[in-house]
Amino acid sequence: MTPDSNTTLDAVGPRLKRLRLRRDVTLADLAAQTGISASTLSRLESGLRRPTLEQLLPLARVHGVTLDELVDAPPTGDPRIHLRPVACSDGSTILPLTRRPGGIQAYKFVLPTGHDEQEPQLRTHDGYDWVYVLNGTLRVVLAEHDLRLTPGEAAEFDTRTPHWFGSTSAGPVEYLSLVGRQGERAHVRAVPKRSSKREP
Repeated sequence: MTPDSNTTLDAVGPRLKRLRLRRDVTLADLAAQTGISASTLSRLESGLRRPTLEQLLPLARVHGVTLDELVDAPPTGDPRIHLRPVACSDGSTILPLTRRPGGIQAYKFVLPTGHDEQEPQLRTHDGYDWVYVLNGTLRVVLAEHDLRLTPGEAAEFDTRTPHWFGSTSAGPVEYLSLVGRQGERAHVRAVPKRSSKREP
């Protein structure tokens, strides 16, 4: 990771603690809301551990902030768009695509090659997720199901189902994710193609 990425992640701990204290919730309460253990949350807040991609998303959702607000990443790319990529300690990159807190949040993820060599660490939290693969092969573990999604394929699930995402040894993977609150699903509507023939 770059020095800027390290600095960004190092600053997350104090910000997480301020957000939790502002909401007047205990580490145990936050653990129940996010599916992250209280001991891990304590280490994140104290800076003894850097957050991973899987930890940042439920924390941002529960605290009611966008991901870029949580990490306070510096602006990059086209200044008219103000996209703020977030580099994670596992080599993954998150690109928030929505700017407002609350409601369904959209993200683009880029995972480096070789996540399938790791033992999947399944986790759960409140919410609903919809994923769509752009490039590469995405490994999705949902409870007892171990799936491989290729470009153009999508999956949706209740995040209370134990889950894990990873790339494969075939190469990196890019995918979109729409994450909503419990019971808030992403609805995709297709408009039927008009027939060129006139009805008699």
